[in-house]
Amino acid sequence: MTQIGSVLSGVRIWLIVGVLALASASLPPAAAQELQSRDAAVAALHDADPQQRLLGIVWIAQNGTFADADLLHERLRDEEPILRQAAEQGLWALWTRSGDPMVDRLLANGTQLMNNGAYNEAIDVFSDVIQRAPDFAEGWNKRATAYFLAGEYRKSIADCEEVFKRNPKHFGALSGDGQNWLALGELDKSLEYLRRALDVNPNMDGVADMIRKIEAFKKQRRGQAV
Repeated sequence: MTQIGSVLSGVRIWLIVGVLALASASLPPAAAQELQSRDAAVAALHDADPQQRLLGIVWIAQNGTFADADLLHERLRDEEPILRQAAEQGLWALWTRSGDPMVDRLLANGTQLMNNGAYNEAIDVFSDVIQRAPDFAEGWNKRATAYFLAGEYRKSIADCEEVFKRNPKHFGALSGDGQNWLALGELDKSLEYLRRALDVNPNMDGVADMIRKIEAFKKQRRGQAV
């Protein structure tokens, strides 16, 4: 599942905000020129300078493929909070590119319908995405989100399982599946998936808060049963 909005625009915003936050002066032109290749971006991701790591994150987000996702997963644990957030946005950017412009347009159209509350229409569009690109994990994830919003929790769970087959580290689908199980009253299953999501992406404060509340509720319920 996902937050609504333009992921790539978010990545560009994080680049601007991050550079302003991490430096009092602009990078020299030569530094930016060094990030004209994947090799340079990969090297930048492990640079001691947070500016360089940020530029590496954005280069991968804008030019990389799904196969580059692990590079950004590493930066979810960066010492700089803004870089962790940029890496999260970057992963969404990688995940939402299928490699087929038609499929990407359909995904965007379905997301807009879902944004507008037209869940059944969005489900139809995402089903078309899945039919055209069955190996594209984000098509399944978006339909899982639409099913969840429509209250079709079992169908959403089934689609989340399809996401995990293709993208086991999809923290959006993991946290979304936790919410599905919570809606069904299955607290232990909910905690299982929420914890898995937080293990992949420790920056999900809302998920951490949800885990604490479920654990507190379970503890209270055990106390009342004694």
